[in-house]
Amino acid sequence: MPSSPQPSYAAPASPDRLEALLQAVAVGDRQALRGLYDLTATKLFGLALRITGRRDWAEDVVQESFVSIWHHAGDYRPHLAAPMTWMTAIVRNRALDCLRRAAAARVAQTVELEEDLGEWLADDAAGPAELADASQQARALNRCLQRLEQAQRQAIVLAYLHDLSHAELAARLRVPLGTVKSWVRRGLERLRHCMEAAT
Repeated sequence: MPSSPQPSYAAPASPDRLEALLQAVAVGDRQALRGLYDLTATKLFGLALRITGRRDWAEDVVQESFVSIWHHAGDYRPHLAAPMTWMTAIVRNRALDCLRRAAAARVAQTVELEEDLGEWLADDAAGPAELADASQQARALNRCLQRLEQAQRQAIVLAYLHDLSHAELAARLRVPLGTVKSWVRRGLERLRHCMEAAT
């Protein structure tokens, strides 16, 4: 299957046609899956894009959905739902799973960030007052980081807490080097203003 569905201007397939293709997919007919994809992927991609808001996530959702359709076509029951309704439900569930994974990753990153900041700012030899001050600074820095745009925050965290160069950042984030430098520069400027206001 292609990685991204292409726009289709053909008339939508009839439910009977889609049902016949699903029945063929259920017995392992790969050509039927290809046909099903060609007839429905554009519409399903549009749904995934509306839910996730990101083209790359939507593409992944559609691919995962067709893998699921391949494995579960035998579970389709025509008397319970039209073929498109059944496939739409799969895409919607996959898209919501995608959003949940992204949200969980953001939470995990925040927890990791707080731990990293605590280690970064704390000194093993420091006394209680110094440790309390370091912890307060860490919380303030984390609050300021959360106010940055996501791209700026991610670039700064990777650059300074994970010790990545601008070139490594560009490769990891799959954006041009100039974009990464701009994110880091602007993010640090906003971070500095925020930290100055917090002290």
